[in-house]
Amino acid sequence: MPPDDLIVTSGLGHRYGAGTEQEVTALEGVDLRIAQGEFVAVIGPNGSGKSTLARHLNALLLPTEGRVTVNGLDTRDPDHHWSIRQTVGMVFQNPDNQIVATVVEEDVAFGPENLAVPPEEIRRRVDEALALVRMQDYARHAPHLLSGGQKQRVAIAGALAMRPACLVLDEATAMLDPRGRREVLQTVRRLNRDEGLTVVLITHFMEEAALADRVVVLDRGHLVMDGRPEEVFSEVDFLEGIGLGVPQIVGVRRLLEEAGHPIPPSVLTLEAMVDFLCP
Repeated sequence: MPPDDLIVTSGLGHRYGAGTEQEVTALEGVDLRIAQGEFVAVIGPNGSGKSTLARHLNALLLPTEGRVTVNGLDTRDPDHHWSIRQTVGMVFQNPDNQIVATVVEEDVAFGPENLAVPPEEIRRRVDEALALVRMQDYARHAPHLLSGGQKQRVAIAGALAMRPACLVLDEATAMLDPRGRREVLQTVRRLNRDEGLTVVLITHFMEEAALADRVVVLDRGHLVMDGRPEEVFSEVDFLEGIGLGVPQIVGVRRLLEEAGHPIPPSVLTLEAMVDFLCP
């Protein structure tokens, strides 16, 4: 395994209810490599296996076929689970289901406390994690009084306090309004860019996927595309054929091209379009 490969899935398959009449295949033959420091978006129609894949990345689920390694550790070995879950932090869809304390800083401290981290180190980790998501001014606030985007940033801080090398966000912006989604995306992009944090973003928002270094497409449990955003989103007919859309700016780009104004495929955001048209 190359030294920069943090996560590797080899022939990964997962069947719910394996061996029963209710058996359902969620993943089949998935080969995927995620390097340290990458920002990878995973997209696919409902039922494509996105969330199942996410849960394999930190051993919440174990393969029924193939294998998953995290930092060289096989997820099938229960002796590795603690190390794997410290390496790969998870943030889920509903922030209210992840917050366990009545004060923000106590919630962020929950994970390190359960690892028996010394109190002075917990204090440092909590302060650092809240600063990274720019929630330090809310350390003594009650989480239930925060906005959805702020709650999700607290959930991210709780994961960061565990000092992970990778953060997996499983539809973490799905329940947020546009402002909340923007807050969370700005946070994870900055952590990836400035802190070198590996990010795996499971999303059904194509505009979010366009911000990643790579886009992985799942369909019916199979990995069907893997490439840079401009490569993936240039396959409009294919994506629409499996029930996915493309970022709105792709439609604008096509209209401009039809009017005789060619736009590079790398222009996938409104900001990039403005920069290109108004240099």
